[in-house]
Formats: sequence, C-alpha cells, structure tokens
Amino acid sequence: MKRILLILFLAAAPALAVQPDEILSDPALEARARDISAVLRCPVCQGETIDDSNAPVARDLRLVVRERLVAGDSDDEVIDYVVDRFGEFVLFEPEARGANIILWFAGPAMLLIAMGGAAIYLRRRGSAAEPAPAPLNDDEARRLREILKE
Repeated sequence: MKRILLILFLAAAPALAVQPDEILSDPALEARARDISAVLRCPVCQGETIDDSNAPVARDLRLVVRERLVAGDSDDEVIDYVVDRFGEFVLFEPEARGANIILWFAGPAMLLIAMGGAAIYLRRRGSAAEPAPAPLNDDEARRLREILKE
C-alpha cells in the first residue's frame, strides 16, 4: 500500500509545481498562461517545462508570464519577452531560422547518410561472392577417400 501511495505522489509531483498563489483568477488568462508555460523550458531543469519544474527560476518565470498576460501582452509578446532575457534555449521547439537550421536538419541528414552507407555496404557485401574453393590435389583426394572409408 505504501508503494502505491509513493507512486501516486511521484506521479502527481509535476502537477504540484504551480503553486496556488500563482494561479490567476481569470480562467481564460490562466489557460493562456498554461499554454505558454508548456512551450517554455526551465533553465535549471532543462527537461521540464516551467509548469512542471519546482526550481525557483521556473516559479519566477511562471510569475513573469502571468504578469505580462495581466498587463495585456499577447502570447507571442510574452514568449518574445522571455526569449529576449534567456535566449532561444528556453524554447522547447526553437524556430527553424539562422543557426538553428543546422540543428533542425542535422539529425535527418545524418540518418540519410547512415542509411546510404548501410545500403552501399550491404550491396557490396552481397555482390562480392566468395571465390569457389580450389579443387583437391591428388594427395588430398587420396587422404579424403581414406578418411571416408574408416
């Protein structure tokens, strides 16, 4: 029973990251804040959104997002505000422009190169038939007949 409670608590831990005092009273603004927080990476945790992270920096970012929304900024303006301060690193999916194009296309390009290399290797390996074994000389043939008679 204790294990089940522990598992449930650990599964719910990310949901506990957003503190009750952070939640906006306007449900529409809160929904927008959650949507924005889903695309922003925690600068400390790096693998979690700012909504999922318990880091103090993530809390500060959640508060900034909500403050900007209350001030009347659009979603894009809020995201641009955060990116201006932290760089594109905080975006889970940075835009495909500038130097990021290399990152966007490097993975698929490497996959295609590897597949091409594997195809060439398999084609060469299949076409290079093993040479036929040399015929037995008279001594080898005689020795083989003796072995088979035994």
